[in-house]
Amino acid sequence: MNALVNSALIVALLGTALVFGTDAFSALVLQPALKRVDDPTLTSTMGNVHRYGDKRMPVPGVIGLIASAAAAVLLLLSGTLGGAIAAGLATLIWVTWLVLYVRISAPINRVLTAAADSHETPANARALQRDWDKIIWLRAALLGLAVLALALALIV
Repeated sequence: MNALVNSALIVALLGTALVFGTDAFSALVLQPALKRVDDPTLTSTMGNVHRYGDKRMPVPGVIGLIASAAAAVLLLLSGTLGGAIAAGLATLIWVTWLVLYVRISAPINRVLTAAADSHETPANARALQRDWDKIIWLRAALLGLAVLALALALIV
């Protein structure tokens, strides 16, 4: 059982860390860089970033979420209550992150991607990016906590 639990935790950590790293990069590097470009460049750049991100990032995200939940169940079944609580917390954090992404980030992503496709710059492009920026720090912080919770689950 230990090998199975540890494998689930490692997979959960890898999936979660990949999405965390992407969100952290966006908050730390992409956000300030985009403040220095004009609106057409912002629209084209972010529309294309979201085109690929929204297609490719669900894979590590789903892996991280499912493996976190699986690890929580396996830890509970193995009698490791502290680890189960930590992995369960990571799962709840993932669900919270997903709600924020679906309700706030994804709609903005779709607008900017459509604008990039049509080679148009929405009049509210900067406002859309500001709204997206408001949540990226929270998304990164949440997944940073999930990585920490999964790491704790691995060592308890």
